[in-house]
Amino acid sequence: MRLIIVSGLSGSGKSVALHLLEDIDFYCVDNIPAALLKPFISHTIRGTDDTYPRTAVGLDARNRPNEIETIPALVAELRRIGIDCEVLYLHASDEVLLKRYAETRRKHPLVGADVSLREAIASERRLLEPITNAADMVIDTSNMGVHALRERIRERIDSRHDGRLALMFESFGYKHGIPGDADFVFDVRSLPNPYWESSLRHLTGRDPAVADYLAAHPGVSRMVASLSEFLAERITEFAHANRSYLTIAIGCTGGQHRSVYVAERLAEHFRLTYPQVLTRHDSLQKS
Repeated sequence: MRLIIVSGLSGSGKSVALHLLEDIDFYCVDNIPAALLKPFISHTIRGTDDTYPRTAVGLDARNRPNEIETIPALVAELRRIGIDCEVLYLHASDEVLLKRYAETRRKHPLVGADVSLREAIASERRLLEPITNAADMVIDTSNMGVHALRERIRERIDSRHDGRLALMFESFGYKHGIPGDADFVFDVRSLPNPYWESSLRHLTGRDPAVADYLAAHPGVSRMVASLSEFLAERITEFAHANRSYLTIAIGCTGGQHRSVYVAERLAEHFRLTYPQVLTRHDSLQKS
């Protein structure tokens, strides 16, 4: 049985996430009071039949702080008794949230007569910290539209099965910014850059010519080997801690050649041990 707790800042895309989960056959309940989460789970997840094999619940800031503080312990308890429980947390920058509220003209749940929207967002961040700290997957939706967010969630959640750790190796370009959902970030800008070879400039790290160019430099192989050795121990630790997702981001200047190549090599290496390994090339998708 699988349970996903969906939380995050108001306006960050929780409704989009729950609608997507419903589309992929999760039984979804939104805005459940935190105090009722445990009896709800007893009714659904702990039942003897298979009526609710995949369930998702939405939790927001309309809960007492002491109730929200119980969520990490509840998640740990569920995992101890064999329930595949995951926590998905969505957030966005203050400026993006302010803009979204201005466009939709909706009211933030914590705004009051003496509480401004900006103050409400700051208060909500503090209130949800226990859930943030317990989250298996954190997604920054600041630069995502609805379709991109749906695809990101589908890509990660729908591909993970059997309670095993799912790995994502993600390349990116520093000129576009560091991905907000990365657990580890590695900089490979010290490696030789195919961009300066005119015949390779228009290609990507997935193309054989670029791969051959990079593989011919011993420093590239040493970098991949060093990262593989470091990550092997870290990934084992995360797996033993019952983490559901791990995102490793590899960055170069533009996110076209070096980071793509290294991410693909690391994914190829870890697929030999972990069955659920994905790659994502952020800058290639943007271009």
